[in-house]
Amino acid sequence: MGVLSGIRVVEFEAIGPAPFGTMLLADMGADVVRIDRPVAASDLGPKLEGKRADVTGRNRRSVTLDLKRPESVAAALELIERADVLIEGFRPGTMERLGLGPEVALVRNPRLVYARMTGWGQTGPMADRAGHDLNYIALSGVLSTIGPAGGRPVPPLNLVGDYGGGGMLMAMGVLAALVNVQRGGAGQVVDAAMTEGAAQLGSVIWGLLAGGHWTEQRGSNLLDGGAPWYDTYETRDGQHMSIGPIESRFYAEMLDILGLADADLPRQHDRAGWPRLRAAFTAAFLSRTRAQWAEAFANSDACVVPVLGLAEAAEHPHSVARGSFIEVDGVVQPVPAPRFQGTPSAQPRPAPQRGEHGAEALRDWGFDSVEIERLRERGLGFKA
Repeated sequence: MGVLSGIRVVEFEAIGPAPFGTMLLADMGADVVRIDRPVAASDLGPKLEGKRADVTGRNRRSVTLDLKRPESVAAALELIERADVLIEGFRPGTMERLGLGPEVALVRNPRLVYARMTGWGQTGPMADRAGHDLNYIALSGVLSTIGPAGGRPVPPLNLVGDYGGGGMLMAMGVLAALVNVQRGGAGQVVDAAMTEGAAQLGSVIWGLLAGGHWTEQRGSNLLDGGAPWYDTYETRDGQHMSIGPIESRFYAEMLDILGLADADLPRQHDRAGWPRLRAAFTAAFLSRTRAQWAEAFANSDACVVPVLGLAEAAEHPHSVARGSFIEVDGVVQPVPAPRFQGTPSAQPRPAPQRGEHGAEALRDWGFDSVEIERLRERGLGFKA
């Protein structure tokens, strides 16, 4: 099931953005076979050890290979020959040293989309350096914009580099390259770098900066918490509400519900008056609990909603009505998104253990019993 049903993906075990991007493709129906290491690498951390709780690893089947063995590389190439997409998240040059680089893979499979997910990109003076999400978005310029006025930059989890600027844009590149292949074009390499992806996510900020509508002082702009009407406020019970009534009519509605419509307040866009507005909003929200404010704003267009915890988000009436979260093998997680009316995505399957459902995947990919046994002799590990 799914809009990508029939698309075959070979994924090489990795962490962070590559699995997330692959998850997006798998959620849409792509048939993903992940090539795992025979045993867990100690430096991969707990996320990959607890496979069932690894949400970004869902909707795959697994085989295992020790790619340091030449015969195992030959087995990997047999899978690559039958794939539409290859996804790897190693440092530049690693796949080449293994004998699985694009110059080899694209000769064996000229229609292959070869996606490479890195932090710095495949080229450049920093290409070979280690790094993590925070480092990549720091170099992109985006991290400098996130944080309170007068404070230090604040890590936005690993959403901007790993997942938004990394895996999601990699998946978009894969889809674009697949369209090109289906139109008669050749396979090609997709070079996805988190530094560039994160910078692209900040495109609107670059435009505001160029137009003189953004200052590089954190916490002093429209969307970074500088505007008192685009921020979060504590409630009486120590919870928080988010407000974002940028448009004047929404702003007026917020003032009315807060009981401030007739108060002597500065105008919305009078920057000199923002401290007074912030003080008024702070006092107002502290007068009631989060639940009381959520009820007060429930049917309004004031752009005010409660800040929910992760567990609370899954239980919110809107999420429940849309079925926005699902429990898979005991793990509550977001459902596949976006939604497709004509080709809906199937219910997610939990991330596989190493080699789980590998034999099934090989049969589905057209390998007969003799070929499967030959792959096993070359080191390919799999379970029924």
